[in-house]
Amino acid sequence: MKARTRTRSSQRSSLNIAASEVASVDIVRNELASPRGPYEFHRLLSRSDAHLARREVGAWPAFAPTPLYEFPLLAGRIEASRIYYKDEANRLGLGSFKALGGAYAVARLMQRFVARETGEMVELRDLMAGKYRALTEGLTVVTATDGNHGRSVAWGAREFGCRCCIVLHAGVSAGREAAIAAYGAQIARIEGNFEDSVRHALRLSNRSGWHLVADTSSAGQGHEQTCLDVMRGYTVMVAEALDQIMAAGRPLPTHVFIQGGVGGLAAAVCAHFWEVLEEHAPIFVIVEPERADCLRQSARLGRPAKASSDLNTVMAGLACGEVSPVAWQILRKVAEFFMTINDAEAISIMRTLADPKQVGRHIVAGESGGVGLGGLLKVAANAAARELVRLNRTSRILTFGTEGATDPAIYASCITSGW
Repeated sequence: MKARTRTRSSQRSSLNIAASEVASVDIVRNELASPRGPYEFHRLLSRSDAHLARREVGAWPAFAPTPLYEFPLLAGRIEASRIYYKDEANRLGLGSFKALGGAYAVARLMQRFVARETGEMVELRDLMAGKYRALTEGLTVVTATDGNHGRSVAWGAREFGCRCCIVLHAGVSAGREAAIAAYGAQIARIEGNFEDSVRHALRLSNRSGWHLVADTSSAGQGHEQTCLDVMRGYTVMVAEALDQIMAAGRPLPTHVFIQGGVGGLAAAVCAHFWEVLEEHAPIFVIVEPERADCLRQSARLGRPAKASSDLNTVMAGLACGEVSPVAWQILRKVAEFFMTINDAEAISIMRTLADPKQVGRHIVAGESGGVGLGGLLKVAANAAARELVRLNRTSRILTFGTEGATDPAIYASCITSGW
């Protein structure tokens, strides 16, 4: 199909966001993005927050850095200089980058609670050692999840000494439920989608006096702090990737293709790069499922918006219908492009990553794990899209493998001819 580009600048809100669409690659271009200007969001996410998170998480007994790979064969195929892939499949033994966010937010919540009760400076290692178990064991944290965030919160609750309830919607697989329950969490099953589970978790929190550990600030006022702690946990991964690139003497990325969801991960990635690299910050491309495109719709409208479809996607970890408002504050200023891929493309990239002939090694990536890389390959195959995002032979692209086979049965089905 011949590529074509259309610009719609006449129907923008006061934010004046223009959309550029390429026929087979639907991309919204955010013309307000200013990643080369001074960093503006120290109140939300800062380098000092990232340093604290990295110091605290790095002291956990289970912590180990995850690998950063290069894919020279794939880079040659798409006519780019380098492709970096940060593989989170084994992060903290929990199977995804979300191990960093939910567990860290639980730890910070427990830390603040115990400090208020005792007047002491509370170290996370003391929480993990059970020093304050008499205080924390009566507390309950609650959250909604598509799978990975709930697993992290449940693990964090077990490690830091409190109770846990995880709300699962109808689309969460039995395999992911079992993985969460294995950490001792109480499971609450509801009908509906992810947004319905977010609202149910909020009701449980209000009714029972439980502490909400949401990865989206759409839960409402009063929950922004914990949502930000989740995002600060994610910056551990970003700082680690930057260190790995620079320590090996490799050039910094010119582009980052990163998964969407509610926006918390994307905002953490973009903010950290922006603050640390300033005018050298890369071009950010946010990639979502076409049936769960709340960020792309937000870019179209210039405000937090709902997805345009029913969230029925194989990319379970990204099946989010509403953007996190706190994440959107950052993304609307720094993320230049928003795009989607479909289920067939997501499964295709899972198979690509599993094939050593294509990427040089066997990599296990779950249904949401390779979506950023999938977006890159989709853009690279379309001349107009390449030109739009300024992708060329000198480009160096960083992508994140955000999950491994968090449901082994579904992973096997996707890799075989069952899909």
